Amino acid sequence: MGVEVTFLILLIITSVVAIIADKFNFPYTVALVLVGLLIGYMHLINAPHLSKDLLYYVFLPPLIFQSAIHLKFEDLKRDFPVILTLVIPGVILSTLITAIVFIAIGKEFFADISLSVGLLFGAAVAATDPVAVISIFEKLGVPRRLRFLIDSESLLNDGTSIVIFTLVLEIIEKKLSSYNVAVIDFFFVVGAGLFIGYIIGVFADEIIKKVYDPMVVITITTVSAYFSFILADRLGVSGVISTVATGLVIGAKSFDKEVYPAIKLTTETFWNYVAFLANSLIFLLIGLSIDIDMLMNYWQWIVIAYIAMMVARYIVIFFTWGVFANTAYKFPVSWTVIMGWGGIRGALTMVLAMSLPDEFKFKELIVTMVFGVVLLSIIIQGITMPFLIKLFKLNISKEELLEYEEIKTKIKIIQNVIAYLSELKNKMLITQNTYEELIKEYRDKLNSLTEKLQTLNIDLNAYKTEESLKQKREILMREKEYLLELYRNGNISNKTYKKLADEIDAEIFELENMGI
Repeated sequence: MGVEVTFLILLIITSVVAIIADKFNFPYTVALVLVGLLIGYMHLINAPHLSKDLLYYVFLPPLIFQSAIHLKFEDLKRDFPVILTLVIPGVILSTLITAIVFIAIGKEFFADISLSVGLLFGAAVAATDPVAVISIFEKLGVPRRLRFLIDSESLLNDGTSIVIFTLVLEIIEKKLSSYNVAVIDFFFVVGAGLFIGYIIGVFADEIIKKVYDPMVVITITTVSAYFSFILADRLGVSGVISTVATGLVIGAKSFDKEVYPAIKLTTETFWNYVAFLANSLIFLLIGLSIDIDMLMNYWQWIVIAYIAMMVARYIVIFFTWGVFANTAYKFPVSWTVIMGWGGIRGALTMVLAMSLPDEFKFKELIVTMVFGVVLLSIIIQGITMPFLIKLFKLNISKEELLEYEEIKTKIKIIQNVIAYLSELKNKMLITQNTYEELIKEYRDKLNSLTEKLQTLNIDLNAYKTEESLKQKREILMREKEYLLELYRNGNISNKTYKKLADEIDAEIFELENMGI
């Protein structure tokens, strides 16, 4: 069977699974893994192995870039202390705790297993992949900030875990002399990756400013995503961090301010599809790559390793919650359960294990244990996440109120258009006939929607509080915009601006912690 036929079959499988999973309200990515397991066990198709090159140089750059361009720089800046705690000390702590348990397990098989070997396993399983739960978040609705914390942590901790894994392997292979040298190397690899990605992002932004064709913008962003990853990787620094930096720069500059809305929409649609395709194929290949017979030989130890990994995860999450509990960056304790359970492991974890050299004595043990914990993580956490979200009442979307919210949003949009038409008329930028024609059209739409809103027979008591909080958040955002304008015009000092901006941010955080 040729490569092109295999690829077509995989696409058909992902499409069918997506349709069936949606019909039965089952997590799509979990379904893909289960289908992949079944197909692999029955040897129905000869699919490509999920290799390091396939993940690193085909799937990973677009996935990272797509996530990065959608991260709001303002949100990242506001929550940066929390995210930084999760992705550096958090990943290091998780690696150490998991390593200690792995060593205890490993000694059942190998008497001479070392700390370095344990750290390899710990670093491999430290990277989280929340794709399976993000789709659940979108369906059920969770607080905006909760989703942002899980999404941004995952985006950045990939780079941290890869760097730690690589440095530990270099120590084992005696390419680095000590852990002290590894610490210095860690900050160099991350820092240099950030610098390279930033430069490529700025350069790409300058080109995008001068382009008015969405196909060209898509090409530029595609080249930027892959080039930043490959260049950094070839220079021996973090390709993941580099691509994150490139995506953040382009997202904050080009997509937020400079490109036309039509170009932005087309480009984002392209990247959303690429991310969907890449994630679908990755989860299907995860299932195809796992050897069930091999896992059965180690199942007791895999279960223990999985529990150890989850204990490490929750220690990190509760540690982070405790650090910020009495600060402006605090988040509800109920979120810690979802953040911990949402730390699903995925393809990157498996590929790191498979990237170990064949001559490495403990490769089979690490690969088997890693594959096992990834499988348990995806199935157990992916399937049970909706129940946890509902248990802690974090599903803020209310199906019966969606029509009400949709109509109110349409009314706001039309009112904005009517105000804009009046502004054009007052400035004599539109003829009287055109104005009257358009204003009649939009007023008719407004009257129709208003009548429809009044005929809705639903209980709005549950919505009133949420609507009030959303309105308060919008007002706070306007306060912040005006404060920034005062500062830029030189009406207030930098010290006053920062103090008042922090106060407004604290109020916004409070609202976001309540689910707004």
